[in-house]
Amino acid sequence: MFHLEVNQLHKSYGETRVFEGIEFGIRKGELVTLLGPSGCGKSTLLRALAGLTQVDGGQIRVAGEDITWQAPQQRGIGMVFQSYALFPNMTVWDNVAFGLKMKPQPGRELASSVQEALALVELADFAKRYPSELSGGQRQRVALARALVVRPRILLLDEPLSALDARIRRSLRQQIREIQQRLELTTLFVTHDQEEALTLSDRVFLMDKGRIVQSGSPEQIYTQPASAFVAGFIGHYNLLAPEQAKSLLGPRFHGQLALRPEAISLLPAGSECQDPNLPGIIRQQQLLGNVIRYRVECEAGLLTVDVLNRSARDLLAVGTTVTLAVARDQFCEVA
Repeated sequence: MFHLEVNQLHKSYGETRVFEGIEFGIRKGELVTLLGPSGCGKSTLLRALAGLTQVDGGQIRVAGEDITWQAPQQRGIGMVFQSYALFPNMTVWDNVAFGLKMKPQPGRELASSVQEALALVELADFAKRYPSELSGGQRQRVALARALVVRPRILLLDEPLSALDARIRRSLRQQIREIQQRLELTTLFVTHDQEEALTLSDRVFLMDKGRIVQSGSPEQIYTQPASAFVAGFIGHYNLLAPEQAKSLLGPRFHGQLALRPEAISLLPAGSECQDPNLPGIIRQQQLLGNVIRYRVECEAGLLTVDVLNRSARDLLAVGTTVTLAVARDQFCEVA
């Protein structure tokens, strides 16, 4: 049984459809990432679940209760915004306590709850500071504590890390995941960053043009894309037309072939191997830290190849002739 159920949800602004026919279920304690390009309807869907945007039709149920038309404060849903939305004239303590003060609650219990929430996000020593005295990562943790302190039935996170630098983003997303698992909190996380989706999630819902086009575990979404859009968005797949794939893998495909860049090996020119292979010439190289990304021209077209950066001595220069070998069963046909 799902803790959060959404059935045939749709929303439009005049003639502009934001999302349509949205259906999914999330189990209690599960973290699901809603992934997709900007403008696909992710944030509007999240606001609709929180009650901040009214839908045109469909149903939202939490623990079996229909909350579709309930006011936001009645839903028991916490939301963390990309912009933090902190009160600049309030201290960290007062920002976190704000939601509790809207409910009848004894002062001692309120203080204990705020202290617990601040400790959870490692900001107990910052209670008397104001938002202007905090870093971006600290402000985002205050916003998270404010959402957690009311003990929500569901936590919604709307691209909470997009304004942070890469190092802080990696650290904070790990902290969010640890807190979510510790509290067994049902969570829906919105992002357009595929790395966040793959590292954070129990499952991923991929959206495009107001619809969920594929859902599954991070591994399923990455290794078994259902369409050319999914393959192009979730990774750096090589998308080959049937005639391109023929030169590499034979005439057995009728649709587009999705080939992962790490499924291709670069061997010295003239190498013999049992896997399907083609001669090629390196036309471009990019150093991405632990990975070197090559663009290699061959009969099948210009292919992207990712190779683990083990040593500077292994770096292949532009213009180098190589043999491309494709690992068997490391590709799939997509619509």
